[in-house]
Amino acid sequence: MKKIMIVDDEKISLMMTNHILSSAYDTVCASSGEEAIELFKKEMPDMVLSDLRMPGISGYELQQSLQKEYNEQIPFMFMTADTDEETESKGFENGAMDFIHKPFRADILLKRVGNILQTVEKIQGLKKAAVMDPMTGLLNKASVESEIADMCRNTQGVLMMIDLDSFKLVNDIYGHGMGDKILIRFAEILKAVVRPIDVVGRLGGDEFIAFCQNIHDDVVIEKKSRFINKYILDAAKEFMGEDMSIPLGASIGCVYVPDEGTDFSVLHEKADKALYTVKQNGKHGFVFYTDLSEDNSKEETQNTNLANAVKILNERNRPKGAFVLPFEQFRIAYQMLVRLNSNYQKEICLLLFSIKEKEHAAIPIEDAVDEFLGVLGSSLRQSDIVTKNAKNQCMVILPETGVSNLSLIIERIMQNWGETDSSAMFKVTFESGKLE
Repeated sequence: MKKIMIVDDEKISLMMTNHILSSAYDTVCASSGEEAIELFKKEMPDMVLSDLRMPGISGYELQQSLQKEYNEQIPFMFMTADTDEETESKGFENGAMDFIHKPFRADILLKRVGNILQTVEKIQGLKKAAVMDPMTGLLNKASVESEIADMCRNTQGVLMMIDLDSFKLVNDIYGHGMGDKILIRFAEILKAVVRPIDVVGRLGGDEFIAFCQNIHDDVVIEKKSRFINKYILDAAKEFMGEDMSIPLGASIGCVYVPDEGTDFSVLHEKADKALYTVKQNGKHGFVFYTDLSEDNSKEETQNTNLANAVKILNERNRPKGAFVLPFEQFRIAYQMLVRLNSNYQKEICLLLFSIKEKEHAAIPIEDAVDEFLGVLGSSLRQSDIVTKNAKNQCMVILPETGVSNLSLIIERIMQNWGETDSSAMFKVTFESGKLE
């Protein structure tokens, strides 16, 4: 229920006005301007209905005092026995939303108060729409950049560029409806990880930005990064199932303010460089621009030659069998092969194996999948690439392998799997295809 503060030094008029409005609104009463100022701090009403001429602080002065103290346009309506048009003109110039002349009818007063409150709601709705991102409820690009730019000039803290990793895969595989759910939950997680004094907003798509005040320790950001990455992955599994294999997470590029400057555009560029470094080094973490600068200075003074550089890159103690990689590295290898294949048009085949429990398995499915991963590694060539694609799936890239040879490869894999104890408890099915 909306709250209205009624201010009138005439007791009978105050009682009558309160009687009329209390039937539709929550009301608080003050018998002077001085009392109204103190009561406003305590009650924070949605609107003030004040007598114009009062001893001490007048209605005009009350309005000006409150708007100066709270630095906002407070909805005001004046009651007056004056019929002078100049009085009304002065009131409107000061920001009054309406006047009502005493004595007034109850229905007229209720109608005019209702009109003011409806107008205020519309204005507030328009203001909110102008600064908020409609999808996430966070500040939109223009408003968050404006607020953070001001904070960078006047406040110590950390500016953070935040990207939702692998979000495009959600839209591509599960559809845009699921993508919207993930974005909304991600925004809720960001709201939870910042304090009321901090600012967070959406720049667009899967890009976000935040400024956390008075933070001087990397450990604080590390905790925030872990929190964000944990809960967005939990949310993804909640929405898409425990077998969801999309590597969702957050990459965060950070810069200390004012250590690295106070100009927002400069700080934004530095945080973006730090974010790029996170993206290029496994994602799902954070990097400060200061650390990036130190790494760059080390690289600039490092002396080596091609032979030594190749030694660093080379795989040591290369095991027999296929190249078994974590999923993220497997994805990079896949993308590289797609690029190569666009030029050289080699025949590259793909296999996706799914492992399902038959009945009453004595071991967890995770153990069976790990065992099958080992079978793939030992059954395939060193040029083949293998990964665990999900809780119950493994994926294989077979470079320079024609479709005609697939049956022999699959037969060898299934024969080796059949020799394991787990094969009696878990069934393996597969799909095959070509890299396009």
